[in-house]
Amino acid sequence: MDPTIIADRLGDVVVITIDRQHVRNALDLATLHEMAEILSKSSAEGVRAVVITGAGTVSFSSGMDLRALHDTSQLEAREAVTAFDAAMNDEARVPLIAAVNGSAAGGGFEIVLRCDLAVAADHAEFRLPEVQHGIVPGGGGTLLPSRIPLGVALEIGLLGDPITAQRALSLGLVNRVEPADGVVEVAVALGHRIAANGPRAVARTRQLMWKTAIDGAASAWAETKRTYDDPLLREEMEQGVAAFVQKRKPTW
Repeated sequence: MDPTIIADRLGDVVVITIDRQHVRNALDLATLHEMAEILSKSSAEGVRAVVITGAGTVSFSSGMDLRALHDTSQLEAREAVTAFDAAMNDEARVPLIAAVNGSAAGGGFEIVLRCDLAVAADHAEFRLPEVQHGIVPGGGGTLLPSRIPLGVALEIGLLGDPITAQRALSLGLVNRVEPADGVVEVAVALGHRIAANGPRAVARTRQLMWKTAIDGAASAWAETKRTYDDPLLREEMEQGVAAFVQKRKPTW
């Protein structure tokens, strides 16, 4: 079986490329398992950020490969989806940056929504077409109202029509819009900038900001107040302050 994922390590950053162009980079079970494994091992292997992209310039990902799903058992499908969700939802996972090289549809758009940052090609489009097929977008699409105004989220979710990269930028769903040939490069550069910061501070900041978005400010603020009970985080903070005072780069 040909590999469905290409993983390239660039210093502290790993680039995961979904390579199934014949099906618009749709995700079969092998792809889900492979992505889950890479994400789960990243932190232990010293990776500080992961970029996710798709091969080619047509599609970032069209979500689940429904034809492949039809040919597998429910148990196998559930195991693959559970493994992928666990890796994506793990509070300890490294920051994820989506490099959206083309259309991000259905589960592909939902992967973008679950990443921490997103860089989009100027020709990219985003859509949740699930309702057009009688499906609820259960991979993260229903969390859109935590990111954008409810009316806009409902327009995207209930119509299933695409939005452009520029509209996604104006809504705050992506951080940058770049020419297609520079999308991955910009995403990797953002990854390296994240990697230069204190890893524990990055991890806790990421966790608390997502908690604010999903659970609300009160819950996240209460947890923020307990952040400095972590002795390793206090040690990292002391290293950062000392480096600033001594005009040197910190040693994380």
